[in-house]
Amino acid sequence: MNQISKTGTDTESMGRWGAEFLAGGGARFRLWTQGQNAIWLRHRGRDIPMHDAGGGWFQLTVAEASAGDAYMFVLPDGRAVPDPASRAQDGDVHGPSLIVDPHYSWQNSRWRGRLWEEAVISEIHIGTFTQEGTFRAAAEKLKHLAETGITAIEVMPVAQFAGNRGWGYDGVLHYAPHSAYGTPADFKAFIDTAHGLGIMVLLDVVYNHFGPEGNYLHGYAPGFFRKDRQTPWGAAIDFGREPVRRFFIENALYWIGEFQLDGLRLDAVEQIHDTSEKHVLSALAEEVKAAFGDRQVHLVVEDQRNLVELLVRDETGAANAYDAEWNDDFHHVAHIVATGETVGHYKPFADQLWHKLRLALQHGFIYPDRTDPPALPAGERRYLPPTAFVDFLQNHDQIGNRAFGERLVSLSDPDMLDALTAILLLSPHIPFLFMGEEYGERRPFYFFTDYTGELAKIVREGRMAEAEGFGGLKAGKTAADLPDPNALSTFEHSKLNWQWRESERGRKSLAFVAELLKLRKTHIVPLLRGSWAIESGLVEAPEGGVAVWWKFAHRTLALRANLSEQPLILPPVAGTVIYERYGKKAKASENVELPPHSVIFAIEFSGQMEL
Repeated sequence: MNQISKTGTDTESMGRWGAEFLAGGGARFRLWTQGQNAIWLRHRGRDIPMHDAGGGWFQLTVAEASAGDAYMFVLPDGRAVPDPASRAQDGDVHGPSLIVDPHYSWQNSRWRGRLWEEAVISEIHIGTFTQEGTFRAAAEKLKHLAETGITAIEVMPVAQFAGNRGWGYDGVLHYAPHSAYGTPADFKAFIDTAHGLGIMVLLDVVYNHFGPEGNYLHGYAPGFFRKDRQTPWGAAIDFGREPVRRFFIENALYWIGEFQLDGLRLDAVEQIHDTSEKHVLSALAEEVKAAFGDRQVHLVVEDQRNLVELLVRDETGAANAYDAEWNDDFHHVAHIVATGETVGHYKPFADQLWHKLRLALQHGFIYPDRTDPPALPAGERRYLPPTAFVDFLQNHDQIGNRAFGERLVSLSDPDMLDALTAILLLSPHIPFLFMGEEYGERRPFYFFTDYTGELAKIVREGRMAEAEGFGGLKAGKTAADLPDPNALSTFEHSKLNWQWRESERGRKSLAFVAELLKLRKTHIVPLLRGSWAIESGLVEAPEGGVAVWWKFAHRTLALRANLSEQPLILPPVAGTVIYERYGKKAKASENVELPPHSVIFAIEFSGQMEL
């Protein structure tokens, strides 16, 4: 490994962020600044001048540095700041960073991941997944997920944020697993355990902003941020600067490489503004694919614009850049069906509800390349395969941003919820469950933070506006009734109640989901493996009814559902019924009157769909 010379001219290492633990001993430190004529490294009680490497970079190799050593960077005005690319913190976001030895003895070193079409995702928040709220405790629950049929976990952001509790979307040290959850080695052990059970692990990362507390970049590298553009959370990041681009691209490579993650979910990419010749999202995807070509690595985005371009496939069906997107369109129409709520974010989906539900199942997006206000496309749609869409009935946003954090089990008729769950888990889209959903968890999931003073007040007052977009307040409730996000009790009451899993109703819910996932593995996944250019279509059905088909290479999957409150006559399906949920038996090959909340999935084996 190259050593930095006394003059700091090792160009191979320039542009890489943070402290690198050297196998031969010592550590190499790097920091990018603007307008600073000197930077010191504070290490073992000494402030050591760093070398000016040009272009705003300062770097230094310290031969006697060891894993576990604390360090900070000292600015010309005497302020000591943590490493923005810290791999671990000795305490909170304001304190010293720690040198981390990246070595870990992987027990499942031969793991190469799973195909994307096999994905059944469970989203978990480490702090509330267990009572302990740690990586180690979470690892002990992974066998439950594997036995249920979950094949992938999406971990909400773990990058260090201010305080000890929060959702993670206000992280400021993007390379450091939060010390409240455990050490970097603990996170690796969690991932290793998942791989041993056949479960992929994806990490939710936030590349669109930094949190409001603990971000010192504004002080010594103001060019990291744009002056001419804002995001909902503050100044936009300037991805036109190469050191800034490298900070985030290296972050993606770091998580996937050092932690052996199976992929990333990029939060709110519509807030990643870049006018470079090659957009940072494209550059990131290219580098990830090039670096991990021997593994199944998957990139997922959240994008309020529904940009089709991010998800297009090549002539073999492989994703050019991103494998899939969180499909809010499906969620919003399904939520209206389940609850009747039509305010806030749900309002654009309330008219032509059943048509839009059918479109979501057939095409994925209801509003591709979404405009404001959203409008249904007038022309032909650009094709995307079903696996380009991650569908869900619930996620952290849709539950936690509600005024009182209610799950659908508290908002919907049980039969309706079961019917929608069957559609979710057996459609050819990628299904996604929020932690505890598989056993019918009753506890709410609130929005929670750990701020104090003025920032705590701002967050508390902002909850009412957020809640208005997700159902608003119920009759008899006022803003004064909202849980305080900063109260410890709000966090504690969001933790899963694993005892419910062992209750009669919990076991019934779990058995229901496990059976559906067994059917998915047996029937749906083989269809997805067989072809990627999948035709789809609708069959005329009455309001409240759904009749959709997906034609694969040699099979056709058909769905019939009555999601209304009265019996409906729906058109027939041909072939073998793989799942049926209705009150009275009938032949699926005939027009049939289905009772409310009925679902039929069938596979026709001749390659021709009977309409």
